[in-house]
Amino acid sequence: MVVFVSPAFSDMDMHKGEHKEMHHGHKEMCEMCKCNMENPGDMMEDMMHKCLEHADKIGLIEDQITKITPIHREMEKKAIRYKADLKIAEIELKEIIELKDFDLEKASAQVKKIEDIRTTHHLEMLKSLKEVRSILTDEQFKQMKQMMHMKMEGCEPPKKMMKKK
Repeated sequence: MVVFVSPAFSDMDMHKGEHKEMHHGHKEMCEMCKCNMENPGDMMEDMMHKCLEHADKIGLIEDQITKITPIHREMEKKAIRYKADLKIAEIELKEIIELKDFDLEKASAQVKKIEDIRTTHHLEMLKSLKEVRSILTDEQFKQMKQMMHMKMEGCEPPKKMMKKK
């Protein structure tokens, strides 16, 4: 299972120099890699979307598509709920810390709540991916990983970098 999500986390252990070299000397991380490190759930959801979008290239049969589609839809719903819950929890944290002499215990509890929301979402995404992985053949899984890896390598520099040039 860890191998399945490894593209989402592969850059996390890189030293800054290695990361820059991977992106041809860009001073900032590409948008996709930054997003993946901030929210691996997005990467997992994107992987599922690409799997269905390129079903013919991966060689999915109709039965596999029929099984994967509802899993993907459920992942999309969970991602929407996650983003909303996370945003609400972050607003609540802001409300707590607005006061000059805010309650540190309340703030700490809210930070833990935010992390629990993130952890729960990531675990839900992993469960869905494990389910999909059981539907794919080893070759299909290999092709999907290659597609995602190519997408990560081909990312563009952030737009604000391009404006500086």
